[in-house]
Amino acid sequence: MAKPDTTKIALIQMRCAAEPERNFARAVEFIRDAAKKHAQIVCLPELFRSQYFCQTEDHKNFELAEEIPGRSTSALGDVARETGVVIIASLFEKRSAGVYHNTAGKLLGKYRKMHIPDDPLYHEKFYFTPGDLGFQAWPTAQGKIGVCVCWDQWYPEAARLTALRGAEIIFYPTAIGWHPSEKKEFGEAQYSAWETIQRSHAIANGCYVAAANRVGHEAPAGGEGIEFWGQSFICGPDGAIIAKASVDREEIVLADVEWDRVNEHRTHWPFLRDRRVDAYAGIEQRLLD
Repeated sequence: MAKPDTTKIALIQMRCAAEPERNFARAVEFIRDAAKKHAQIVCLPELFRSQYFCQTEDHKNFELAEEIPGRSTSALGDVARETGVVIIASLFEKRSAGVYHNTAGKLLGKYRKMHIPDDPLYHEKFYFTPGDLGFQAWPTAQGKIGVCVCWDQWYPEAARLTALRGAEIIFYPTAIGWHPSEKKEFGEAQYSAWETIQRSHAIANGCYVAAANRVGHEAPAGGEGIEFWGQSFICGPDGAIIAKASVDREEIVLADVEWDRVNEHRTHWPFLRDRRVDAYAGIEQRLLD
């Protein structure tokens, strides 16, 4: 079947409460609402079933993990069939005892988060094993899409390899925000860097980029917590933002993807053609001493 000229995509920007089942039910409501607005691909934020538990290192949080495929993917598969949309969902995957992943699961396959951060209030290395499935892209009835997850969005190598797999849109399920005590001094620069690096991925790879963030303040273990900055956005292959959410409201961010723009930008700005693949020896090393 021929690919359509345009596809409407939706990013779900939502708050996450303490109760996983409530979050899941609300995510399904958002998906159905997006489908009513004619969305054909819907992306949820990172780890949407729970509040962002990685703010502390607590073994009890492993109880939030689940098998993939499993209960959540089965339920989301039912919703996908009901609505006719492709759903991108980030889940806490229990692979086996002691091995857990931060995984974006789809009916077409799954991607395990490759880059795992360890920063104040982002203690992900305690919970997640680095991904081992590589960077991928999947064909859909709409077009070929790629998925990376949150911390992956800072790495040009991740975006490049996903694009080289054929992705024409890269989705980034995300959970990122400010430490409240740092926001006044560093907040504007932190947000600007986040948006800029992802728009740069779109330009360098001639593809669409779509980042779905959560919103609201969360402090599940006490302390100052994290103020998630929302501002989920979609940008075109030229890096220009075509849809963007607010900083503090739940929203469905919608945009039309014009697939011909990918070919146009990759032809007019032929960065992929002009790559010196013969000169990149060493890129696989940590440093070149």
